[in-house]
Amino acid sequence: VQLQASGGGLVQAGGSLRLSCAASGRTISNYTMGWFRQPPGKEREFVSATRWSGGIIYYASYADSVKGRFTISRDNANNLVFLLMNSLKPEDTAVYYCAIAGAPGNVRVGNNYDYWGQGTLVTVSS
Repeated sequence: VQLQASGGGLVQAGGSLRLSCAASGRTISNYTMGWFRQPPGKEREFVSATRWSGGIIYYASYADSVKGRFTISRDNANNLVFLLMNSLKPEDTAVYYCAIAGAPGNVRVGNNYDYWGQGTLVTVSS
């Protein structure tokens, strides 16, 4: 399984970016897809996830710090996951990683994810 994250860049505070994650080697429709980030000098943290319910519904989860500003979505037909980030703040500056979880578990815990993308850098200037 390979994950390729893209869409990062430099943006001013208050701006928007949309990150994309392209998966290959596994159809993502039945799996949880997550976004994590690692700010400079800090540990990796959960950002958002979209979890398969077992049917046609997918549940979205967000870290409190991004709730109301970020939106996760997925395009199962094309094996893509997106993270739309609005009202960006300097504290959102980080390397953003997408990941796929192979088994049910706490979507906020990185150890529950099997494969990770290489990361894409988001820099928000004040």
